[in-house]
Formats: sequence, structure tokens, C-alpha cells
Amino acid sequence: MKPTRRSVLAAFLAVPSTKAAGIFEANAVSTQSALELTPACQDVDELTIAQTEGPYYKPSSPLKQDFAADAPHGIRITIAGFVLATDCKSINRALVELWHADEHGSYDRVGYRLRGHQFTDESGRWWFSTIIPSLYPGRTRHYHVKVQKPGGSVLTTQLYFPGEPLNERDQIFDERLLLHIRDTGDGKFGRFDFIV
Repeated sequence: MKPTRRSVLAAFLAVPSTKAAGIFEANAVSTQSALELTPACQDVDELTIAQTEGPYYKPSSPLKQDFAADAPHGIRITIAGFVLATDCKSINRALVELWHADEHGSYDRVGYRLRGHQFTDESGRWWFSTIIPSLYPGRTRHYHVKVQKPGGSVLTTQLYFPGEPLNERDQIFDERLLLHIRDTGDGKFGRFDFIV
């Protein structure tokens, strides 16, 4: 029986620091299933790459981690990770903002449906409960993200899904921004660590 997104998130939250773990235990410890850091924390000179924010960014998003109620018919996913400095130390109170298309490939341009932000905890962890965005013309499946460490500049980028047929044809796609995805009993769980 597969673990749920909640149990995978609980395992993620139990990891106190990425300094001590080169991998993320994505399942209960007894299963020894892991997702690697992205990018590898040893690559201290490799910052997460920036990408365009696209035409649908909207400032002043609400403080929100749970987007699932915004799209009750979408396929559930929890995405999570760390915000790290180039020395692999976690960054507390980093801003992480997320926005994306709904299950029909549309963005909310009026309100803040499937839009929100949060701040990393004392261990540099962030997570959102949301849905898998649908495709829309000209783009592969993706999330838009802004990340800012306290007093730092804003990283604007996008996160992508592995194995998507449109990845190769999307001119913006970059494999360095692939989420590590695993199936759970009630949806999917994705992992990405930002290096800023």
C-alpha cells in the first residue's frame, strides 16, 4: 500500500536539516525510498536558474499553502523542498510564491485562485498542496515560482514535470528545473530545492 501525500509530507517535515542528509526520505524510513536534492547540494556554485515570469503574474498574492480547494476536480499533488544558500545551509523566512494554470489550462486573472505565497520555516522548508496544472497552447506543464531570501534579490523561475511529451518542444523548458515526482496513495508528491 502506497503512503499518502500527508505521510510523505510528514516524513519531509521530520528531516531537520539538509546539511545532514544528501537525500530526502520521501517515504517512511522503513521503505528506504528517496528523492535526491535538486540540484545536488555539492554543486555549491550552481544557483537555481531564472526564467521568465510569463504574462499571468499578479502581485500581492495571499499567504496560502493549500490551493486544493481552488480546484476541487484537479489531480492532487503536494510540492515541497528547501531554500538553500550556496553553502547548503537552509534559509529561514525565505519567500516562496507559486502560481499556475488550473485543471483546464486557465489562469485566474481576476482573483487569487491557485496563487499564493508562504515563508520557509526555520529549517528552510516550503510546501504547497495543490493540483497538477493542465496544458495550454504553446507550453508544457509547469509551475511559476518566485523565491527571495531575506534581503536578497528575487529569483523568478518555473518548475517542470518529468516525462512530459511537450517538454522537448517547449522553448522555455530546462531540465535543470525538473521536479522529482513520486506517486502516493492519494495523488503525487514533487520535490525541488532552490539554491539562492
